[in-house]
Formats: sequence, C-alpha cells, structure tokens
Amino acid sequence: MTSTVVEGRTIELTSLDRVLYPAAGFTKGDVVDYYASVAEVLLPHLRDRPVSFVRAPRGVEAESFMAKHVPPGTPEWVTVREVHRVGGKTDRQVVVQDLPTLLWAANLSVLELHTPQWRLPAEGMADRLVFDLDPGAPATIVQCCTVARWLRDRLERDGLPSYAKTSGSKGLHVLAPLRPADSEAAAGYAERLAREAAEALPDLVVDRVPRRLREGRVFVDHGQNLWTRTTAAPYTLRARPRPAVSTPVTWDEVAGCEQPGDLVFTAGDLASRLERHGDPLAPLLDPSRAGRLPDGP
Repeated sequence: MTSTVVEGRTIELTSLDRVLYPAAGFTKGDVVDYYASVAEVLLPHLRDRPVSFVRAPRGVEAESFMAKHVPPGTPEWVTVREVHRVGGKTDRQVVVQDLPTLLWAANLSVLELHTPQWRLPAEGMADRLVFDLDPGAPATIVQCCTVARWLRDRLERDGLPSYAKTSGSKGLHVLAPLRPADSEAAAGYAERLAREAAEALPDLVVDRVPRRLREGRVFVDHGQNLWTRTTAAPYTLRARPRPAVSTPVTWDEVAGCEQPGDLVFTAGDLASRLERHGDPLAPLLDPSRAGRLPDGP
C-alpha cells in the first residue's frame, strides 16, 4: 500500500502492480497514472454529473461490472449526491469533482466512467445531445464517419454545432451542446434525426434496435439521451483487451478516416494528442456555443 497526498487529500493506493490489461501489460498503477495525466481535460466533462463506474478488479479478462452505488469505505471528502431512479426512488451516487476523487476511483480499479446528458442540480434537463454510432460487421468506424458527417450537417441546419469522439470500442459518438432542455424532448428530437438518417442513407443506417437489422450498417443509437441513460465520458478508458480510450477527434480526422485503425487510440496516445489538439470537445462545455432544441417535428 502507498499513501499519497493530492490537493490535501490522502489517498491509499493499493496493488499498483496488478495487471488489468494482460494483452498490453497495463497495470492498475498505469490506470492511476493515465487518469492523472488527463485530469485537466477530463474533469470538466465530469463536473456535476453523477458517475457510473465500470470496475474490473481482476482485470479485463475477468468479470467487470457497472457500479452506480457509492462504494463501501468511500472517503467523506468524496462528493455524493442524491439521484432519482425510475419509479420515483432515489439513490446516492458519486460525483467526480476533483483530482483526488478521480484517483481514488482509479485505485478501485474503475476503468470506465459513464455520465448522463445532464448536470446536477438540473436533473433531467439535458445540456447536450449524443448519438452513439455502432457499426454492425462488416461495417466499421469508417462507415460511422460517413454517418457522423451527415449528422453534423443535419444538426447544423437546426443551428446546433456538433463534435465527435471515438467510443473507445468499435464506433463513434456525435455530441451537440444544448441550452438546457427537458430530456424527454431532447430524446424525441434525437430519435427523429436518427429516423431521418435511416431514410436518407437506407443502405448505411438503421435506427432500430434488433441486431438482425444491423449487419453491414450503422445503428444510430439515440436512446442515450433519455434521462436515465449514460454514455462513456470523454477520455475514459474502456474495459477492452487493450487500454482503449474514448478519444475526442477533429472533423478533419473524421473526414480522413480510411481504415478502422485510423481512429483507434490507447492510453499511450493521449499525451501527444493533447499537446497537438488540446481538447477538441472543449466547446461542448461553453454555454455560448449551446444551441436551442428545435420545436416539434
């Protein structure tokens, strides 16, 4: 066990040499170091959003699990807030507001960080839209890029700027900042655009859930805009064989994607990307960039 003091908070770091990504030899210590290295750009995307953790205490080749509840032994200095659940129930959930909390979570073998499309205390008032583009083999992220560019142009017609990031898995996320709007209305608008994409690109896009429809096409998942749903946060690691990262990308990179490997990034790639690009998703956090949710169909 190693004790370290970060911003005045004492954090106990344990089993730092435990390998969590065997294919890459990436240890829990490497996870802690990665999150420390990206904290400056990651924390603003987490601020005031209840976080769901994906934990993999024995590594990505063993069982991982989603954890929404506050873990036992959570330090008193970690921010915890009441969050509503379906049926009117409430639960307590961690909000990652600072570097000590982020590193405390990393020490729990938290690999993935997932957040809703709204911030506390305005629970259920969406401040962004998200479209999760999921390719069905043999389609890949290359086809996702074509769909993402269609969505960008369609959102722009409604006065909504948009930005992109890799999912850290197979696909791509397109996000648009909103002036706070009811999550149900935001979800309805996103569903409408997904349907339009399927109509405009029938050989490439499907907007319905059944997997049998997805072969060779891109599923535009709009459901993550519902207030109960969450999406992988920018810069989160993913519990994949290698330490892949949900990485913000520029529209030039999206346009230039010719091979699936062109938009695959792991933890070791992020330092040079941040030096070169900064945070391409920073405008998502700027209220002056947020657009108004269009009315009706």
